[in-house]
Amino acid sequence: MQKIDIFIGMKRLVFFCLAAALSIRSSAQSIQTICNPIDLSYRYCLDTPSRREAADPSMVVYKGEYYLFASKSGGYFHSTDLQHWDLVPSKILPLEPYAPTAVVIDNELYFTASNIHTIYKTSDPKQGDSWQLVTDQFPFSETDPMLFLDDDHRLYFYYGCSDRQPLHAVQLDMKTFTPIGKPADIIHSNTQVFGWERSGDYNDKPAAPWMEGSWMNKINGKYYLQYACPGTQFKSYTDAVYVSDHPLGPFSPAKSNPFAYKPEGFACGAGHGSTFRDKYGNYWHIGTVTISVHHMFERRLALFPVIADADRNLSAYTGFGDYPMIVPQKKIADPQQLFPGWMLLSFHKTATVSSSLPDHPASDAVDENIRTWWSAASGKKGEFITVDLGSAATIHALQMNFADENTTISGRKPGMAYRYMLECSNDNKTWTALADRSQNKKDAPHEYIQLPKAVKTRYIRVTNIAVPSGNFAISGLRVFGRSNEAPPKAPATFTAKRDTEDQTSVHLTWKKEPGVTGYCIHFGTDRNRLYENYMVYDEDQVTIRSLNAGQPYYFSIEAFNGNTVSASTTPLLLPVL
Repeated sequence: MQKIDIFIGMKRLVFFCLAAALSIRSSAQSIQTICNPIDLSYRYCLDTPSRREAADPSMVVYKGEYYLFASKSGGYFHSTDLQHWDLVPSKILPLEPYAPTAVVIDNELYFTASNIHTIYKTSDPKQGDSWQLVTDQFPFSETDPMLFLDDDHRLYFYYGCSDRQPLHAVQLDMKTFTPIGKPADIIHSNTQVFGWERSGDYNDKPAAPWMEGSWMNKINGKYYLQYACPGTQFKSYTDAVYVSDHPLGPFSPAKSNPFAYKPEGFACGAGHGSTFRDKYGNYWHIGTVTISVHHMFERRLALFPVIADADRNLSAYTGFGDYPMIVPQKKIADPQQLFPGWMLLSFHKTATVSSSLPDHPASDAVDENIRTWWSAASGKKGEFITVDLGSAATIHALQMNFADENTTISGRKPGMAYRYMLECSNDNKTWTALADRSQNKKDAPHEYIQLPKAVKTRYIRVTNIAVPSGNFAISGLRVFGRSNEAPPKAPATFTAKRDTEDQTSVHLTWKKEPGVTGYCIHFGTDRNRLYENYMVYDEDQVTIRSLNAGQPYYFSIEAFNGNTVSASTTPLLLPVL
């Protein structure tokens, strides 16, 4: 991507003017959008309790199409457009080990995974049984492997997953896959300096981080080695990045870290992922989203555009990272061009339901928390939820996030699908269908529905026809579009205070303005490159503990509601104390 040397907030108004124009044009929905978490047929785990999982994604582009390998998926996924995904089952590949990885070598796709001694290849990955064994004598049986082919045709192997040991790397012989030289220790944890490596949802726990999930990219002659920490069960799960002039190092931490960071919002977490270049030349990061309620490894996947600037900064842009995002059909200059300006309309709106379990009230379907959910008392036909948006609004898209309540599924079963009716109304009496899924046969646990034409309405109703198992339950009935509210105002006051005893921590405060749904905080080490993002709802303060202890930072804040996003405040310097 082109060098980005203009502060994010200064461009925000320009992009929202463009977004407003897009919203007008998209009454016929000429743009195509996606929304995180990615809607895949996430497999139910083979052990108990019953829950879905996919994590540790490796995305590769092969012959102009996308192949996604993820843990515990019972297959791998294929797409031609990053919007629609089909599952490719395979009886040959070892699909149960965690953290599979793939690399293209000499027009063939190679595969391996954690803790196995085998490598496979194929020239036809659309056929799951086309894979051939390359070797069953691979000398490494390591967790979280990654194969990287340099442009000089040298092959490297990165690995490691531990709360005690560093990450490692070694060059491999292209023919025998045996090591050339001894493995090098390349990255050690350093929680005294790097706040993002500390454990806990908010980087506030003393436990040592898990250093894992290596992934290498070569961009503009530099080697960018990303790694995940502090743990997959935390909302703070992130990828950081080190930079070198050589694939085996020495590596130094990038100035802009963490690289992929999304600790708040509906879909939290961006760690243990992969970074790839699409067929138009745009960089993307796909990472792991935590739910971790039924089990620590209950997880999903999310996709973010990546900034790669000329000053060796690499950053996944996660601002409004679980709102609708345009899928580009060309090379873009800035990730903000992908935001259509469709705002969240359903947050904390009144929800009425047919029934509910005591611990899963209707309000949990509209609280922007994937870890909570409304559950009907049953999975019977006719269970419903209605959301009152308060007044008529222009709706462009909706996302149905189904939850697992009392499910008993293990693996996949034939005909596994959610069947329902999605309707709208202006008076809560006369209903019009928005989407008829009564005969649905596709497994879509996070179905994102971009309407063919924008609709102005007040009420949204979802009525159950059938669920794959258990109760009819929704963790997020999310409605996107534009309300008729007045545009929000940025906070008149905004302060940042660094912790004198722990300089990885900053406490931010601001004056909450009326008519605001939430705030997006942008920060970074350069006032013109505020690449980090932190979103909050209904708050007037937050403590962020993911800083570099020896680094000055700049902070800015913007407000948003169902109409649009305000301008950002002037960058505020946070010096080293």
